[in-house]
Amino acid sequence: MAAGAQGESVARNYAEALLMLARKANDAAGWGALLRQIATAIDADATLRGFLDSPRIAGEAKSAVLAKALGDRVPRLFLKFLQQLVKNRRQVLIPLIADEYDTLHDAAQGIVHARVTVARAAADDEVAMIGARLSAIVGKSVVPHLQVDPSVLGGVVVRLGDTVMDGSVRRKLALLRRRMTATRA
Repeated sequence: MAAGAQGESVARNYAEALLMLARKANDAAGWGALLRQIATAIDADATLRGFLDSPRIAGEAKSAVLAKALGDRVPRLFLKFLQQLVKNRRQVLIPLIADEYDTLHDAAQGIVHARVTVARAAADDEVAMIGARLSAIVGKSVVPHLQVDPSVLGGVVVRLGDTVMDGSVRRKLALLRRRMTATRA
């Protein structure tokens, strides 16, 4: 269930609910950090991930373990949120919920995240330059997240939400090929 558009949509709904609770507690950034720590732990620890994913372990047992492990370390409503995820069998979405929460929290502060695909790894100064150029284009503070894909050959492919800006050499070559074959026909 964690994969695909439906999983992202469900994760966004949970993230919106958690962000609302966090704002009422006047600690949206703190709650986001807690959620990110839990998501990171799930991604990094196969035993924890297996425990939460296992259909053989009752939801009540998972909730009890969460209460024992986190009870005095997190706000009570935050813990209840996690326990509700377990009750609804949505605990596998925690990493996605953390991503959506970060996106929603940042968007409220005028920060957007962009997936930027490049042909080769970029140095920190190049990443900063890409972020600055995208920020100028979009009119908001853009945080670029680089992915390397040698098939783009050069240039960049930027995804900002549903918008894709393809400035790759691969795309330019494909356009040139179409033009050349169109003139011959």
